[in-house]
Order: sequence, then C-alpha cells, then structure tokens
Amino acid sequence: MSRLVRQLSAYAEYHRNGHNVATHMVGIPLILFGIGVLLSRPAISLGEGLAITPMMIVAVVAGIGYVRIDMGFGAVLTAFLAFVAWAGNEVATWSTGAWLAVGLGSFVVGWTLQFVGHYFEGRKPAFVDDLSSLFVGPLFVVAEAAFLLGLRQPVRRAMERAQPGGR
Repeated sequence: MSRLVRQLSAYAEYHRNGHNVATHMVGIPLILFGIGVLLSRPAISLGEGLAITPMMIVAVVAGIGYVRIDMGFGAVLTAFLAFVAWAGNEVATWSTGAWLAVGLGSFVVGWTLQFVGHYFEGRKPAFVDDLSSLFVGPLFVVAEAAFLLGLRQPVRRAMERAQPGGR
C-alpha cells in the first residue's frame, strides 16, 4: 500500500459522514487561508520590492512535503498554497484590524466548521489521536475533490479496500 493511500485511509476513518466531509471541504481551505493571512506579517525585505514572509517559507516546505507524498495532489496543494501566500500578502497590506479580522476570522470559521462536521460524524477529530493528520487534512480535501470529479479512482478504490468495512 502506498504512503498516499495509507495516510488518506487513516484520515478517512474519521471522516465517513458526508456532512463531515462537506464541512472539511470548506473548513480546511478557510483554515489554510487564515494561516496564510496571519503568516504574511512580518515580511523581511530582501531589497527593491522583494520580501519574504513566514507563509512563503511554510508554503515551500509544505509543498515539497505534499509533492513527495503524491505528485498530482501535491502539485494542486502547492498551487493552492502559492495562491494563499499571494492572497495573504495582499491582505497583509490592509490595516492591522482588517488583516487580523480576515486572518483570525477565516481561521476560527474554518475550525468551527471542522467541529460541526465532527458533531455530525459522532467522532473526535483525527488530530486528537495523530497530529500528522493536520498535514493530511488538506491532502484529503484535494483527493475528495478529485474523486468527485471522477479523477484518481484507483486511489479511491485502494483507500476503500484499506479501510475496515469500506466507505
């Protein structure tokens, strides 16, 4: 069993209810966006109009990690993280109050959706048992979106075979 299938299957065990999956499809991107906004300050100037932010570093490191797990899903996540870093930089130019409202608001709403989803699921979030699921969650969202589009069905079938009782 591939690392991708193993990680997605373990995460999927905590996400069998359709309502929970739906809340994660919205909540996880909101959390990532909130993190992106909040990590876009401070910026370290590298000279004429060039700056680096903590979010840029996080996006590069996480992107490498995702691509190492799966090239296709990792490329999608890396592109999303690049967008989040760009959008975060834009929001970081706003007033401090607006920057914090957007960053914290997105983060809190995203996590609220996660917990609402787990209420429907009737089961605690995966990160309670395994902190690495915080990294796998975005990968799960990309995989579920691909599956909804009819893509990567062999991965979906492998995940279902790997789960006790199927999905």
